[in-house]
Amino acid sequence: MTTTTTTTDFTAIAARIFQQLEDAWNAADGAAFGTHFTDDSDFVNIRGEHHRGAVAIGHGHQAIFDTIYAGSRVEYRPESARSVAPGIIVALAGATLEVPAGPLAGVLEARMTVVITDQGGRWLVTAFHNTLVAGGPGGPSN
Repeated sequence: MTTTTTTTDFTAIAARIFQQLEDAWNAADGAAFGTHFTDDSDFVNIRGEHHRGAVAIGHGHQAIFDTIYAGSRVEYRPESARSVAPGIIVALAGATLEVPAGPLAGVLEARMTVVITDQGGRWLVTAFHNTLVAGGPGGPSN
């Protein structure tokens, strides 16, 4: 008798999601950014503002790509990923955002907690909470 074991590489799934989000950000493509979220997803930005749903998240990101974060580049650094239930991954990542001009010009550091769910074989973000790192370059001091 042969037994087959399937192991899901949660770290690889999370890394792929963060890479796709990074690629969309660096292309200043809000619609592409939003495609990695569920229709009922929650996104809390570094200012504590809550955006709900893939379309709203995409539109909101396009607005910042066209204004305060125009020409910016982000780098996501996945830190950990683990399954908390079948089809649900909790991942943490750090991020460095370089903003070339405007009111937020400089380098900002952030850390995010992301919940990724299996949506019929497609892994999508259902919750994303982004936090500015205190004391980091460009971040608030304690």
